[in-house]
Amino acid sequence: MRIRKMAFLFAAALTAAAVAGCSGSRETAATTAAEASAEETTAVEEESPETAKDTEDAENTENAGDGDEENYETGDASLDNPRNQDDIGENELLVVSFGTSYNDSRRLTVGAIENALEEAFPEYSVRRGFTSQIIIDHVKSRDDVAIDSVGEALNRAADNGVKTLVIQPTHLMNGLEYNDLVNEAAEFSDAFGQVAVGEPLLTSDADFEAVIAAITEDTAEFDDGETAICFMGHGTEADSNGVYAKMQEMLAAAGYENYYVGTVEAERRWTMCWRRLRPASTRRWFFSL
Repeated sequence: MRIRKMAFLFAAALTAAAVAGCSGSRETAATTAAEASAEETTAVEEESPETAKDTEDAENTENAGDGDEENYETGDASLDNPRNQDDIGENELLVVSFGTSYNDSRRLTVGAIENALEEAFPEYSVRRGFTSQIIIDHVKSRDDVAIDSVGEALNRAADNGVKTLVIQPTHLMNGLEYNDLVNEAAEFSDAFGQVAVGEPLLTSDADFEAVIAAITEDTAEFDDGETAICFMGHGTEADSNGVYAKMQEMLAAAGYENYYVGTVEAERRWTMCWRRLRPASTRRWFFSL
């Protein structure tokens, strides 16, 4: 499966320094994965802006209140491991994600990253933390599954006597969510002997190049000169939103003329990508969310 392949690639190739670099308080560690690969990929024939808007609206159901009834199936929550167990031991690898209330997606994306990290670093207990309290509350109310917030996960680690704590976010960029994570971790700096916080996926030029190599290799079968291959991110008003434009520029510079990067919000919205492609001769679209 494409998601499992990319999750393991990012975790194994880009996290090697995360644990090895943990020799002082809040040392920077290499990154593991991003929510750029957090959804299943879908091939779409003759995609219209109206269809894409329906996709955006569907994603917004994540913010539904606890009182709203869902008219869609998200999968069996019992198949996902919330990784909120005690008996952690002295070494913990805390994987921090924004989160999703879609059970199958959570298991196949966030869960796949966590499993890959556990396989790569068996000497560490891998635990989970979500930054979205809305997601945490929704899953708890609907499925009676408890997922730790970052604060709860940090308290759990401290209560379990963890001495070496590596925190690896699955964030795409160094934005508001990542800054909040670093600040919250700093409040616990005295609770552990050593703490390392990994960087987001797209930090250095080498990171961009590694991701470009991964996504172009994984979608090579669609790059036939007639298919527009579009990668969609969330978007943010923070300055870090520039990673999307940089990714587009580096893809073009590498010769990937039919690869496009868009966002749901902020600059580089998907509508801009659609207008840019409209005069082109492309007849098929491939979306990766």
